[in-house]
Amino acid sequence: MRSVEQIKQCREIVAQWRSERATIGFVPTMGALHQGHLSLVKKSLQAGHKTIVSVFVNPKQFGPNEDFAKYPRVLDMDAQLLKDAGADMLFAPMATEMYPDGFATKVSVNGLTEYLCGPFRPGHFEGVATVVTKLLNQVQANEAFFGDKDWQQLQVIKRLARDLDIPTRITGVPIVREEDGLALSSRNRYLEPGDRAKASLLYITLRSLADEIMAGDNIDDALKAARIGLFENGFNVDYLELADANTLVPARNLDKPVRLFVAAKLGATRLIDNMAVN
Repeated sequence: MRSVEQIKQCREIVAQWRSERATIGFVPTMGALHQGHLSLVKKSLQAGHKTIVSVFVNPKQFGPNEDFAKYPRVLDMDAQLLKDAGADMLFAPMATEMYPDGFATKVSVNGLTEYLCGPFRPGHFEGVATVVTKLLNQVQANEAFFGDKDWQQLQVIKRLARDLDIPTRITGVPIVREEDGLALSSRNRYLEPGDRAKASLLYITLRSLADEIMAGDNIDDALKAARIGLFENGFNVDYLELADANTLVPARNLDKPVRLFVAAKLGATRLIDNMAVN
């Protein structure tokens, strides 16, 4: 597996692969890799791509009171996992490579960022959209893979790729869960043991809510009861919402594909999850 830090190096290797008629798959990450990330790598390899994985903890998507400073950075462990998984390249640029002196451009995606996590993390999706646009331009892959756990992020990236005529195909990959249903996340390692035991209630709540909604229960009443249930079990709920799967606008019927979305803090750890309803 090749490991590079510079955009120029990455592009030179990609150009060589393309001269050999290879296709390129890309998995952007912030590191602290787990089986969820590796499922994206596997998907890319199964598609027959030369597979590049980036590791970059992007400062522009963290708010002033968020966990940028303590976000886990374990590049050596990540590199070993990627080598074992069969990835072809680790692209790990420094912040000065991504944001050189004088950097002054932002990418914003309106509409999709006004719901769910948007109001609770001002500037977050602008930071995501900016760095992903840069990465897609740097790597110029045929296909890029993102996890369905960050569904709102996935829709933002699909939209920016469409709107900015970025030719990379954006592919979502199903959520990977622990045995008790907790969606895999790099932030799960922050959970205290007692909180970890409770964390699967997010998945259990979504599963129960989906069944109730499909059975015809009143959606507002079901959502309210579920929020109360999470609060009583120690969760500080930012939102628990039923929304259009594509526009992310809150929904109160099943006329279009809809999903349940939740974000809640357990202790100091913010967890998110989502689930299709129909």
